[in-house]
Amino acid sequence: MFWPMLAIALAFSGIAVLGVLAVRVLVEVRRLAAQVSESSRRITRAAEDLERAATPLAAQAAHTLRQD
Repeated sequence: MFWPMLAIALAFSGIAVLGVLAVRVLVEVRRLAAQVSESSRRITRAAEDLERAATPLAAQAAHTLRQD
């Protein structure tokens, strides 16, 4: 009777450890997803800023090329 109870206790402990690890992975995945989302927003904002900054320069270059 001792060995079956020990086997059940070990199996339960193994499943409990897997459950705890699964929860930790879920928390880290959510945190990573939030960081990826924030990075995407920052990249989009930087691209828009770059486009706004490049527009006058491109117009000036086009004007300069038309004069030559």
